[in-house]
Amino acid sequence: MSNGQWYPPEWPDRIRALAAGELTAVAPRRAATVMLLRAAGDATEVHMLRRRASMAFAGGAYAYPGGGVDPRDEQPVRWAGPAPAEWAERLGVATEAEARAIVCAAVRETFEEAGVLLAGPTADSVVDDTTGNDWEAARAALVARELSFAEFLDGRDLVLRSDLLGAWARWITPEFEPRRYDTWFFVAALPTGQRASNASTEADRTVWIRPADAAAGYDRGELLMMPPTIATLRALTAYGSPLAALAAAGDQDLAPVLARARLDGDRVVLSWPGHDEFTKHVPGAPGESTGAVASGRTTGTGAAAPASGTAPGAVPASGAASGTAPDAAPASAGGAV
Repeated sequence: MSNGQWYPPEWPDRIRALAAGELTAVAPRRAATVMLLRAAGDATEVHMLRRRASMAFAGGAYAYPGGGVDPRDEQPVRWAGPAPAEWAERLGVATEAEARAIVCAAVRETFEEAGVLLAGPTADSVVDDTTGNDWEAARAALVARELSFAEFLDGRDLVLRSDLLGAWARWITPEFEPRRYDTWFFVAALPTGQRASNASTEADRTVWIRPADAAAGYDRGELLMMPPTIATLRALTAYGSPLAALAAAGDQDLAPVLARARLDGDRVVLSWPGHDEFTKHVPGAPGESTGAVASGRTTGTGAAAPASGTAPGAVPASGAASGTAPDAAPASAGGAV
């Protein structure tokens, strides 16, 4: 049975075009996405959304809240936690402004797409309620880019809590993709008193689910995901609480993961360094079988679901929690594959 690896059917042709010099790689856009965690008894749940099938990028795939960096995210804000210079070193970027923009994008996108805000009136507090018409109006203005994140925080006299984030991974969309992102993945715990809200029309479902249950759904081919999503989910299964995951963030490797593609005769070999389970051997002639190779054995018999297809909506019953709703959080989620 095939797993749920997102795999657009046009990729082999694009890979061959790139190898032949007929395709020029576009520069990736910086992005940030947040794995929002909450305690559920003696387990941890992560907030995920399912992108609408009509989305141009990864339609039907499950992902996390996130999106591209707004140039205005570089604007200085009231700041708590590690200084931007420390974040620049951790994130592997050259300047404090770049680091501030990435962290601000992570916090802003989490608020825009899940209604959860990692900020507070002081350096050691966090807002406990982001519901109400005034909050929704501000969120809508941010989404419409009518308001910068710095203006939003200043207008409410809030401090960005960078200490509530942990940098977890970095993935870059392959060079043959027309939409490319250089995406930093963060972890954060759901602040006390806040709850994820249904904030956009770009996703048709949101869930709180145990990482192990989501990974099992992917393995059964029930949940469609991009490689960085399932890779980070598998990593999260080792931690029994949000605080444990946050404590482990500093030890995570942030070396960027970029897919490699090569031609082996008529076959395309696509791989993600350090993540053998995603390797694809794509035949050049019709009728040959295609599979994802993991540890030297074939685990699938097809090129997985296309981006325009819908992912089966079944989430394991043990993983779904209250807060699951249609038309929930939006769908950008960083976009790295």
